Amino acid sequence: MDFLRLVACGSVDDGKSTLIGRLLHEAGRVPDDERAALARASASHGTRGGEVDYALLLDGLDAEREQGITIDVAWRHLQTARRRFLIADCPGHVQYTRNMATGASVADLAIVLVDASRGLLPQTFRHAAILSLFGVRHVLLAVNKMDRVGYAQPVFEAIASRFREHAGRLGIGDVMAIPVAAAVGDNVTTRSTAIDWYHGPSVLEHLEGVQVDGPDPALPLRLPLQLVLRDAEGGRWLTGTLAAGRVRVGDEVRIEPSGVASRIAALTVAGVAAEAAQVGQAVAVQLADDVDAGRGHVLAPVDAPLAHTDQFVAEVLWFDEAPLLPGRRYQLRNGARAVGARISELKFRHDPESLQPLAAKRLEFNEIGEVVISLDAVIAYAPYAENATLGGFILVDPLSRATVGAGMVRHGLRRADNIHWQVLDVDRNARAALKGQQPRCIWFTGLSGAGKSTIANLVERGLLARGLHTYLLDGDNVRHGLNRDLGFTDEDRVENLRRIGEVARLMTDAGLVVLVSFISPFRAERAAARALFEPGDFIEVFVDTPLADAERRDVKGLYAKARRGELPNFTGIDSPYEPPEAPELVLDTRRDDAQALADRVIAYVLDGGD
Repeated sequence: MDFLRLVACGSVDDGKSTLIGRLLHEAGRVPDDERAALARASASHGTRGGEVDYALLLDGLDAEREQGITIDVAWRHLQTARRRFLIADCPGHVQYTRNMATGASVADLAIVLVDASRGLLPQTFRHAAILSLFGVRHVLLAVNKMDRVGYAQPVFEAIASRFREHAGRLGIGDVMAIPVAAAVGDNVTTRSTAIDWYHGPSVLEHLEGVQVDGPDPALPLRLPLQLVLRDAEGGRWLTGTLAAGRVRVGDEVRIEPSGVASRIAALTVAGVAAEAAQVGQAVAVQLADDVDAGRGHVLAPVDAPLAHTDQFVAEVLWFDEAPLLPGRRYQLRNGARAVGARISELKFRHDPESLQPLAAKRLEFNEIGEVVISLDAVIAYAPYAENATLGGFILVDPLSRATVGAGMVRHGLRRADNIHWQVLDVDRNARAALKGQQPRCIWFTGLSGAGKSTIANLVERGLLARGLHTYLLDGDNVRHGLNRDLGFTDEDRVENLRRIGEVARLMTDAGLVVLVSFISPFRAERAAARALFEPGDFIEVFVDTPLADAERRDVKGLYAKARRGELPNFTGIDSPYEPPEAPELVLDTRRDDAQALADRVIAYVLDGGD
């Protein structure tokens, strides 16, 4: 029996849950106890004046029933005589677009709901764009609530024509439009007599008969590894779900990205010994050789290897309230693999309706853009259009651990294949030994006027007097040269600190004690700088000065200009400062003078951080 994965989407109140709920109910797939519960819920939370409210079959959360909206994705199974379905009912609110993307990422076909009385809305176009990006090429356009427009054929045809034209521009070639009144059952499971001008199938008839492309059996094996298990004899079994192709006992395979070769010695499918398995099946394989293979690796045929890269172009759908800023670091998760990542370039953002490129310096909540991502390590990958499992990923904030974006790999960058680390005979340890010191990065952060530069200058003088080799990177001084092309927007601040972090790392590699005096207002960028150094080599020093005190001692008059609106994006006035949460040192400028505070830093460095 065929299996079809569906995602139902549309704007708020277009009737998704009602349509899917009635589909389940009339197909006879709702148990008796759930029917009774639905009748009780309809009486207390329903919107149909005492009649059965089919939407409540899907809206299971109390908040959903109280507000009459869908918040989370509701997954439902449906089986008819002709087909099995997995249906994802997705919320329509803009703030829950990430939930809709979850459903689209696994869908073969989308049901797009449109309220006939309201027509196509911005959220309809946004959902169509997301469907296109996730490779959904089959759409059932359910023009709902036709009873509210008197079942007018011109209304339906105008909506269907406009949507087909738009979908065609997005690359969605298969659109079946059906006029529906889900609340009263018109054209849901059976053809409606009220819409006598329509002669096509009902929603259920179309879903049972539509043909979608299944996995291509000719594609080579792609088995992402999720876990390593041990049997009673201590043998290692590599587990995962086949993302493409077939695997047989005796197949010669490569472990990607290392390229080490081995052979499939044994295989189980869902825990049962087997000779072969195909795409979509959960398997465990045992290799003939004791090689390094485990979680995050991928098995591929020796004659059909995967591509490798640490830089690629991708489309990203941004979920977070805080914008995506080029230069900022995240964690990229692709299947079971997690690797540090940086958005090295935002090429453009997409128009939410047409997907046309628009110039942008950041991505805001729910925006879609094309980016270049640089990784901390090489991964094996496939473009999303070729394999959604190996080409799809999420981005995670390394501080909050929140998922902030979802992406699709378009292609790797050849420049990544042509750049390799050069092995040098003289290393950091040799340079440090010659100087007789432990290289460190002392990172001073605080508001403008807090006293960072003054204290850092005194610290460098004190360390130099004790025979240490140092260099001071001051924010103002660096902006005269290396960073003279950068302004003070959030995007420019991120790039400013990225460059300084890299320079500071090179200086410690040269064996120096480097002092960095920058406002560095964002925790994420300070965390990214810390990640460049070995544990213990990064000392974060928070020069703690209240805004009022910093403003009062401002000899440059910058705060006064900012208060008059003459200096936009000024930290502490119209741009935020995020104080460190766990710095190595906190210097309270209200309690001690600059020299005493500098002596504390010097003592900390000389004592090795104790």
